[in-house]
Order: sequence, then structure tokens, then C-alpha cells
Amino acid sequence: MPRPSFIFTLLRNSFKVHIENLEALNVEQIVEIQEFVSKRKGIFNFDTYTFNIQKKIDFFEFEQLVKFSNLNAQCIDKPLEKEEIRRVGFGQYKGMLYSELPDSYIIWLKSNYIGSDKKTIEKEIKKRRL
Repeated sequence: MPRPSFIFTLLRNSFKVHIENLEALNVEQIVEIQEFVSKRKGIFNFDTYTFNIQKKIDFFEFEQLVKFSNLNAQCIDKPLEKEEIRRVGFGQYKGMLYSELPDSYIIWLKSNYIGSDKKTIEKEIKKRRL
């Protein structure tokens, strides 16, 4: 039975984890991951194989959290790329990374935003497969 492979990315005030091999996991493993995320008031997105938790912890703390939660998972650290570090310069999400924006807002921006970050928004939509 394969172990879940968690790719950890630290965001501004939260962290995101991509489960690289979600399709190879059995139902029990997926339920364990969902419970892990739910207990921490996180959001699990099956479309992108990711979960986000609104807590700022580093990679070492995340590894310890996974270990103490009895999840048998491999944890990999993935720092943000320059493209992912772009921040919103306007509106209610000013200062947030584009990668942290809710799906609904990034879709709204695609149709309504005409500024210099249009390409960043399009790349984010493509990355999320929206």
C-alpha cells in the first residue's frame, strides 16, 4: 500500500499541501487525511489534490504534526517560486498572494480585472485547473 506523499508549501498566513499520489491511495487513507484536515479547520480540494490550513507553521512543525497525528505520510518541502510570490495590490485581498486567493475570486478576476497582473491571474487559473 503506497504512503501519501505530501508536498508542503508555506504561504503568508497558512500552508498548502499537494497530495502527489492521491489517486493511488485507498479510501481509508483518504478518510484519514480528510479527518486530519477537518480537525484543523482546513479545506480539502479534491479537484486539485490539495488541502489548505489557515495556520502559519514551518515545514519541520508540519512534519511533527503529521507524525503525531499517526499519518504514515512522506513529507516534502517545496518553497514558493518567484511567479507564485506575486501579491494582490488592490481590494479586500490586498497584500495576499495570488496563490492564496479563493477560487471564486480568481475566477471573478479573470472576467473583471484589466490591470497589469492579468497574466498572473491567467497562470493561476490554469495551475488550479479552473
